[in-house]
Amino acid sequence: MVHKRIRPFNTKETYPEQNLNNDLCQAVVAGNMVFLRGQIGQDLDTRESVGIGDVTAQAEKAMANVKMLLEESGSCLDDICKIVIYLVDPRYREAVYQVVGKWLKGVYPVSTGLVVSALARPEWLVEIDVTAVIPEERR
Repeated sequence: MVHKRIRPFNTKETYPEQNLNNDLCQAVVAGNMVFLRGQIGQDLDTRESVGIGDVTAQAEKAMANVKMLLEESGSCLDDICKIVIYLVDPRYREAVYQVVGKWLKGVYPVSTGLVVSALARPEWLVEIDVTAVIPEERR
């Protein structure tokens, strides 16, 4: 099976201040499954962080990225099966889950929430990881 790689990049470009050299991508389509890279408050075209200091704005951008990447992959928000939300502070849970709930109204994915000590950049407050499918009629 050949996997389709969506928006490939190298970590040298994304994290120039770090000594990294990894070839990654924003999404992988494997059969009817879509695996997204954890999405944060970052513009995928410019690599600029958005919503610095504002967890709600970061969650909104992350979910907008999720929607865009799923559509580029042939899927959509309705096809999400699992979502994992990483927070750097448990006090952000309510604000972030309200944003996610708005984007996923009526979808009913399984969900896992984790509080972690940090994300890849200090300004990132939330990261959202998604697994979805592409229904047979759209493959």
